[in-house]
Amino acid sequence: MVVMLIIGILAAVAIPNFVAAIKSAKEAALKEDLHVLRDAIDSYTMDKNKAPQSLDDLVQNGYLKEIPEDPFTHSRETWVTASDDTYADLDQTEPGINDVHSGSEEVGSDGQPYSTW
Repeated sequence: MVVMLIIGILAAVAIPNFVAAIKSAKEAALKEDLHVLRDAIDSYTMDKNKAPQSLDDLVQNGYLKEIPEDPFTHSRETWVTASDDTYADLDQTEPGINDVHSGSEEVGSDGQPYSTW
């Protein structure tokens, strides 16, 4: 009985730490994916003198091998793209993507939703 109690106490301590470690790893993967995607968008925009119209443009033109999977939604289709006139000084004729965010509605360890990272 004492052994079972000790195992239960150890499990009660270890499981929350394990869950926190998994969330931390997913957050690190999301930050890296966002950095890679944003860097590819910027490179495409500077090289082509126009912003990409979709994330698929980055793959088709060789800026990415493939669109990464969002670690929280487990999908390549849930990335939320943003566009505005940030690159208007480049004489673009069509608006395009200038930022990307996670499609997850979960809240990060910093208290901000992943969709705002």
